[in-house]
Amino acid sequence: MGFPGTWMTESESVVYRVVPKCACSTIGQIMFYSDHGKFFDGDIHDAQDGMHKWALEPSQAPITSNVQSHQSYAFTCVRNPYTRILSSFFDKICGIQRNGRRYRGNLVPLLIQKYGIDVGGDDGKQEFDQIASFRRFLLFARDTIRWRRPMDPDIHWSGMSGHVSTFIVNGGTYDKIVWTESFNEGMQDVLDAIETPHEVKLADIPRFNESEGHGPKRAHPVEDYFDDLSMHLVREIYKRDFELFKYDFHNPGNKMPIAEIDLDEVHAKLGD
Repeated sequence: MGFPGTWMTESESVVYRVVPKCACSTIGQIMFYSDHGKFFDGDIHDAQDGMHKWALEPSQAPITSNVQSHQSYAFTCVRNPYTRILSSFFDKICGIQRNGRRYRGNLVPLLIQKYGIDVGGDDGKQEFDQIASFRRFLLFARDTIRWRRPMDPDIHWSGMSGHVSTFIVNGGTYDKIVWTESFNEGMQDVLDAIETPHEVKLADIPRFNESEGHGPKRAHPVEDYFDDLSMHLVREIYKRDFELFKYDFHNPGNKMPIAEIDLDEVHAKLGD
């Protein structure tokens, strides 16, 4: 299986396991800058060189060798499950993607037909009941994760634990798990622990939110989208994420973690 979703700087200063919808565009650009003294011109997900990525075949041997011998500092980044799935809904389901089309072609028509989801018209710009639509999307997300129907789970809403675990199962060890909600502090810890060809000053780094502007803006506070049934579904899908990454299941309005992440616990529970 190897190390899917793993990126590494060409200088091998640092290794990062990507978790979708968790600041991955910004982290990728920081890594690129730390090697080259400039940002990648475009969406870092599209970069085919200047950085090792598991999806690029020539990168697989150096990533495997580095990770299995823990030569470099390794980290990942996680996010509150409530805000992460909301972000996925507005970006991937309601939004028009970079290529000018809907995400995954016939996915949105399927959701409109089978789950009664409204996405704000063909351009995603019309008024619609965001709360009702999101709750229906949550049923769909649960169906994909629990029963793999009407399709396999998508990386943007499958549990973070699943992404984080592949790295451990195949012989990797994390030195740090960063919270998106306190990104600068966590990322500074990473930068303080490594040596890079070019110095990175976090205060000067722009936020590379490549999904911004794809979909409609969230019209209500986070907690308004989650009634008792929605919270039950979220717990069913993301129970491990709340427990391991220390987020507050009981209060969707509190996006901040409520305890420190225990790396030993993460490695023990996700290493099976």
